[in-house]
Amino acid sequence: MDTIRTNVSKISGFPEFLPNVQIAMVRAMDLIRDTYESFGFLPIETPAVERAETLLSKGVSEKEVYGLRRMSAQEGENPDKDLALRFDLTVPLARYVAEHEHDLTFPFRRYQIQPVWRGERAQKGRFRQFYQCDIDVIGKDQLSLNNDAEIPVIIFQIFRRMGIGPFTIGVSNRKVLEALLRHAGLDDVSIGPAFAALDDLHKKGAEATRARLLECGIGERAVDELMTYVSKDFNSGDVIGRLKQMKINALFEEGVKELEYVVRTAPLHLPITRESLATPNALEMRDAFAASFRIDLSVIRGLDYYTGTIYETTLDNYPGVGSICSGGRYANLASLFTKTKLPGVGISIGLTRLASQLIEAGVLKAETSTVAQVLVTVQVPEEYQGYVAIANRLRVGDANGSIPAELYNESAPLKKQLTYAERKGFPVVIVANSEELSRDRVRVKNMKFRQEQEVTIPQLVSFVRQLLPEIP
Repeated sequence: MDTIRTNVSKISGFPEFLPNVQIAMVRAMDLIRDTYESFGFLPIETPAVERAETLLSKGVSEKEVYGLRRMSAQEGENPDKDLALRFDLTVPLARYVAEHEHDLTFPFRRYQIQPVWRGERAQKGRFRQFYQCDIDVIGKDQLSLNNDAEIPVIIFQIFRRMGIGPFTIGVSNRKVLEALLRHAGLDDVSIGPAFAALDDLHKKGAEATRARLLECGIGERAVDELMTYVSKDFNSGDVIGRLKQMKINALFEEGVKELEYVVRTAPLHLPITRESLATPNALEMRDAFAASFRIDLSVIRGLDYYTGTIYETTLDNYPGVGSICSGGRYANLASLFTKTKLPGVGISIGLTRLASQLIEAGVLKAETSTVAQVLVTVQVPEEYQGYVAIANRLRVGDANGSIPAELYNESAPLKKQLTYAERKGFPVVIVANSEELSRDRVRVKNMKFRQEQEVTIPQLVSFVRQLLPEIP
């Protein structure tokens, strides 16, 4: 007799969801994909495995990268070949663009939705394997700031459509922050640690951040000034006006000019036409964007490859979730792989972490365990062919599209079938006995409102279609 393995628990940090959560994840992913494509971004995929030297080229710690090897090397294979699972999607993108540079059309607008792996300590809301949903616009030699201005609207459209409540898209510019640090007396070596310290301000608090800045070699008076710039008071009202009055250096002025352009131009990218501007929906969208998008110099982004515009999005009512979407501009994406200068700007959404936390908080709903909208029950097994025909009629649909339907194929009493429908969350259930089928009729059950109506089979598709919008 074979021994049954008793340890069926998954490995810590590698997510595995029940169908209701997975359905919510997939729907969020589809919404993100649809929004990306509506702005003209093209899909790509890169291999899960890259050369370790490629992944480590941007300064990522070896401790956070999972190596990969065969359990037993094949004949003629080098067992010492260093391969690893990708840490993020940015470094593979840099390698991809460098490799296909002569086959791509620039500016190259790509989106990528794939899992990544990180050797982090597994904890609540943080995973070692998770899906990232990235977009980037890559230019050749140069890239217009218009792309930087378009991205906040893409972020806004995604989370507005997702219906997750009020959120804030914070925007800043690394040139402004770098100029302030250099003005405080820091050199190239010390600027990186100072950025990292400021990036942790919301996690570590003001006192810990002050201490770390002092350790970087900044004087107490200069630290006080820096803490003022990232304070809530400074980042309200006319931030651009105050920045313009400050005379720091040429880099500072350049950063302020770029920041002002992005903020002024972004609203132009809202999907509002001149004809629709007076409609309530367009006005609501414009006002909602104005309320969501603001300058915030406390947005730092600790990664050293950002060189200009930077973004960070947070939920107003759930600050503990942290950043739900971040990114920015970089001067040269693939500098380690090609001599061609490839500037770019992009954002990333860590979907697995985000969706799981939003579901737990009750912001994102995961109330159904079915992707079908209708369950067709089989009340009389001898009439099985008729029930198949009903399910197929829904699946074929009409000129307005099909309706996903599941047929209950097992032999079971109707009561058990209805319990199955309730547990999986079907909004609509079709029931019919022999007498009803002989009259070409069925009963349509609205499971949410506990209502039932007899409908002719030729009318079924149109009736169910009208019923479904009432059942969110």
